Amino acid sequence: MAATSTSSSYRLGFRLHQQLAPCSGSHPQTSGAVSFLSGSHNFSFKSLETTRRSQLSKISVVVKAESRSEEMQLDISLSPRVNAVKPSKTVAITDQATALVQAGVPVIRLAAGEPDFDTPAVIAEAGINAIREGFTRYTPNAGTQELRVAICHKLKEENGISYTPDQILVSNGAKQSIYQAMLAVCSPGDEVIIPAPFWVSYPEMARLADATPVILPTSISENFLLDPKLLESKLSGKSRLLILCSPSNPTGSVYSKKLLEEIARIVAKHPRLLVLSDEIYEHIIYAPATHISFASLPGMWERTLTVNGFSKAFAMTGWRLGYIAGPKHFVAACNKIQSQFTSGASSISQKAGVAALGLGYAGGDAVSTMVKAFMERRDFLIRSFGEMEGVRMSEPQGAFYLFIDVSSYYGTEAEGFGKIEDSDSLCRYLLDQAQVALVPGVAFGDDSCIRISYAASLTTLQEAVERIKKALLPLKSAVPV
Repeated sequence: MAATSTSSSYRLGFRLHQQLAPCSGSHPQTSGAVSFLSGSHNFSFKSLETTRRSQLSKISVVVKAESRSEEMQLDISLSPRVNAVKPSKTVAITDQATALVQAGVPVIRLAAGEPDFDTPAVIAEAGINAIREGFTRYTPNAGTQELRVAICHKLKEENGISYTPDQILVSNGAKQSIYQAMLAVCSPGDEVIIPAPFWVSYPEMARLADATPVILPTSISENFLLDPKLLESKLSGKSRLLILCSPSNPTGSVYSKKLLEEIARIVAKHPRLLVLSDEIYEHIIYAPATHISFASLPGMWERTLTVNGFSKAFAMTGWRLGYIAGPKHFVAACNKIQSQFTSGASSISQKAGVAALGLGYAGGDAVSTMVKAFMERRDFLIRSFGEMEGVRMSEPQGAFYLFIDVSSYYGTEAEGFGKIEDSDSLCRYLLDQAQVALVPGVAFGDDSCIRISYAASLTTLQEAVERIKKALLPLKSAVPV
């Protein structure tokens, strides 16, 4: 008999009575009564009326048929769609590191993709004013007209791409925008082309949309940028969506205009192929690198879905605000999905978003100050890891991640820990021995690397580097000289 127990002082009891009584005719008449009972007792479900039982220690489901009883167990299986999805490793590691900190372990957390700065005061004040002024009700599903007009202005002035407000959909973060885009354009059997290393959620979103992720590897020697020839060789009639992320999470790589134009020429040969351009890190970029929106290239506006948001550049991760821009046909489909999914984004966050876009070109001084700090931290890490044996890296041109190749340490034996076999075990070793939380590269599709987020103070990064160096020193002898 299937049974569970609970320590809760409040349980819901359910009783269904079915009473059989004769009626005029040869068939019995069935009447039913349902009662819900609260209190510290469980419930039983029987087909014939029975007396209430109290102080039961187990919850049971019993069906009695005539004089003998047959037991049924509750089906707790999950859908194949959910079972096919892997949990986010970045979220898991961040949660684990947070739990250790709360338990008093001095873990340095360099796993999360979250700026360590506070939301600029002007933006925060706009959110506070929205609450004070009663702007706390539902907004239109697609977002307020005020915010969508501001987004159109930003895209025109900063990215050189023109949209009208009905070609913009504001969502609860860029993550939702990306997933809704996949649901809107992908059919079962379609392929989503994803260069690796990739943001951890891209392949899983594709699977949730009943599409097949096709991973295209890149090389550290080529700065983790997609090879157009490889792309061309992998495209077919099933190819529906190409995802480009520039600046890239996890590598910090930035696609040049020349390389994007090469990719665009290949894309143009495939009438079914759309491009999702994830531009969430566009303002966190280091000269001489520059950001180019894929939709601004000749012939690409009609087939590009541009995704952006406020989390990274404006340090607004907790505000949950992102958007997608594209041809009305596609954006309207995303809008339809959102209307049955979450409805519109927070009214308060949208007011804050308007204030963020009002800070000036590329976020003005508030954003440039953060970018300057990120660059200083990046340069420190490049110098520090450049001095270590067995470490290879590509200098990031944007975002706030360093993706370093540490595969030379694989195969070594760590005393008191065991064998370092891959990026996952190396990250577990560093968390255990150095108390530094990093993300294994396998989560991003490249097991030879680990990701370090430098969205932390320079002092914190200096301490983290010293801990990592100390932890790697015993493994030094196994590294080829």
